[in-house]
Amino acid sequence: MPIELSKEDRAQAIASIERYFEVNFEQKIGNISAGALLGFVLEEIGPSIYNRAVSDAKERMLRRVEDLEYEIREDEFQYWQKFNKRKA
Repeated sequence: MPIELSKEDRAQAIASIERYFEVNFEQKIGNISAGALLGFVLEEIGPSIYNRAVSDAKERMLRRVEDLEYEIREDEFQYWQKFNKRKA
């Protein structure tokens, strides 16, 4: 599944790449070159970042599901326990 950015996010990313080259390399990179670099990064490196994010989210969700039993679990067969407590 290809990683795609919204039109607005893509424009901001391209502007950021252009600025990065100016600040760090004192070199102007054109809009087309910055867009090509962004496309390369999204296609080549993006899936690794995406997969890691999915893995991290899955791990976090599994921990939450494991905690669910302790957070909302109710003790069973407690009706008669009320009467045993009154007698004590």
